Amino acid sequence: MFAAYGDCVTHHTRHTVGCRSAFRAAVHLGGLVHEMVKGANIGLAALSENIGSVVVSLGWSSPTGEGDADVSVLLLDADGKVRSDVDFCFYNNPVAGEGSVQLLGKTPTADGDEDRISFDLDAVPAEVDKVVVAASRYGGSRFGELDGLRLTLADSAGDGLVRFAVQDVDEVSALIFGELYRRAGEWKFRAVGQGYASGLAGLATDYGVDIDDDAEQSGAEAEGPGPDAVDSGPDAGERPATGPDGEERPARVPAQSRDGGAADRAAAKPAAGPAGAGAPPAPAVPAPAASAPVPKPARRPRTAKKKVTLPRTARKSLADNDTWRTARLFPVSALKSDRERETRATSVVLSVMAQVPEFGRRLTAGFGAPAGRMETFTEVALAHGETPRRPDGVIRVERAGKLWTALVETKTNGNGLRADQVQAYMDIAARRGYEAVITLSNDVALEGSPLVDVRIDRRRKHKVALWHLSWAEVVHQAQMLIRHEGVGNAAHAWLLQELLQYLQHENSGCHGFQNMGAAWVPVRRGIDEETLCQGDARALEVIENWERLVRQVCLRLGGELGQKVLPVQRARRGSDPGARRTELADRLCEQGRLNAEIRIEGTPGVLGITADLRTGKLRTSIEIPAEGTGYPLARAKRLVRRLSDAPADLHIETLVDGCGAGPRGTLERLRPEPADLLPKDGAQITGFRLSLFKGMGNGRGSAETGFIRSVDDAVDRFHAQVLTHVEAPAL
Repeated sequence: MFAAYGDCVTHHTRHTVGCRSAFRAAVHLGGLVHEMVKGANIGLAALSENIGSVVVSLGWSSPTGEGDADVSVLLLDADGKVRSDVDFCFYNNPVAGEGSVQLLGKTPTADGDEDRISFDLDAVPAEVDKVVVAASRYGGSRFGELDGLRLTLADSAGDGLVRFAVQDVDEVSALIFGELYRRAGEWKFRAVGQGYASGLAGLATDYGVDIDDDAEQSGAEAEGPGPDAVDSGPDAGERPATGPDGEERPARVPAQSRDGGAADRAAAKPAAGPAGAGAPPAPAVPAPAASAPVPKPARRPRTAKKKVTLPRTARKSLADNDTWRTARLFPVSALKSDRERETRATSVVLSVMAQVPEFGRRLTAGFGAPAGRMETFTEVALAHGETPRRPDGVIRVERAGKLWTALVETKTNGNGLRADQVQAYMDIAARRGYEAVITLSNDVALEGSPLVDVRIDRRRKHKVALWHLSWAEVVHQAQMLIRHEGVGNAAHAWLLQELLQYLQHENSGCHGFQNMGAAWVPVRRGIDEETLCQGDARALEVIENWERLVRQVCLRLGGELGQKVLPVQRARRGSDPGARRTELADRLCEQGRLNAEIRIEGTPGVLGITADLRTGKLRTSIEIPAEGTGYPLARAKRLVRRLSDAPADLHIETLVDGCGAGPRGTLERLRPEPADLLPKDGAQITGFRLSLFKGMGNGRGSAETGFIRSVDDAVDRFHAQVLTHVEAPAL
């Protein structure tokens, strides 16, 4: 898991990898996690034996819930420069260094977001002496607007080794958090904390990345494409990339192919070293004749051969009628029992992981697996006392003659993980020197709330990491690859499509989180009868399941859109997730409402979801700023005009400075009279709140009348019918 959207929620039974309170109190080999200060350095071998692969996490929080930054990594040679532009790992090139560096994407934490990067240090090319870890912001934003800037580093077992809190970076838009570098054959880490007011362009140029020149580029565009321009089909050309907040990214990134490789470098300029030492003199070029026309500079190609993605709309079927069913590689019609579903689902997923390298790497990089040849196995018998144990699957990755091994325990439908089974696999893995145990089920792991409690024998020298993966995350990664990011060839795309068809079939048992739990009905009844008291454990269970549902909504929507969709966590820096959920449970008992916020890349605000258990209604809403020029009436007219295709029952509320809410009404009533949105007292308009209401299901499951289905439908309707009309930045 995983670059997008990442996604994704993992859990380690001893410490949750990330930058929550576990990093402040985690114990590693009998010592505390090393708190670094700016300029300090430390050898990784002195901290852990499991540093063949490490995960670096960059974290921050935003007071508004909307601030974000993009992570980048530069691989440098002995001269402190990139060998070529492919050593610049960023949002358009998420894998570098022959697979040794991979951006895993974002995951929400208790006090903000966290961007994770996987480093297979054993596989970093020998020519690379240093790896710089940085991040950048766009649209005039500065790092001083974010809180809790920090870097954390964990080993392949998930144990936290290093934490570095970055300070005093108010006016910078690009920031180097730290460096991994070689000394005497060993890897060390240095806490840097250096900022660049010139942004990512200034940072990258310092390290020799060949940046597109804006003026040069615009001039080339005015003349049209040159003879060497690459035509990559209907999607070719220079589409501007957008940042996490919807801002257009400047045209200053190196030309990259979608598979992470470099594009045609015929027009690229080699980056000079600090003094140009060692560079052979350029051959003399005869001056062109005075009468000869000076050729126009060719436009830099932006893409090489595109990766394969499948079209959203299928071709017309050749079937005679709707009763004919397409033959599938992974059939589901013969599945009769949960055991059959578990066995087949495990085999299907593991086989596709082994055959589609992009997919297998996505699902294992976050668990500390190296980038290498992967093989997968099912129903393997392993000795354990008098009775051998049979884990559902085994994953093995080979890199440079070393093996990384993980045992897999799978559950489908509503079946929960059994602590005794997982405990046995943890013991077996520890005795055999395996690196991890991975659990896979419909449940969603929460930070600080383990799905399975297992006993850790700290006397053992070898440590085993316990991770959890939900079926919703597997579906998300498959969707991201075949619909948005692409895979190596058509056969791989077809395999992922068959996997997706299987997992999404109602008979597969791999449906994701689909039950609000036994406490759902009693809590709703208690709120309705006003008998639910603060401190009731059932309310806490509902809060945890609500958080699971919101995270799954983010995974599903992100996979469909191909964008980062993350839940917003508005919590104090360093707050404990358990204490935060207890506070929310008490608020549920008092107010009778469940609240959540979702940030969708490219939208101008945060999507709010409120489930009012007293009235039985769901509210989806967004607040958009009233920016731009013109008189207030002109702004109101523009808003109503842009919402011409939105539902007539859309509620629009004017937000005014200092007074909170202003005039409000439905779109149906406001269409002929936009002036009704203007405050009567002439107060300054700061924005508008757009809301849709619908009844919510009563059942705890995901049936047609269930609560989970109603939440999915409400979010989908709001995005399709409202957000798509307000994605323009200004009103």
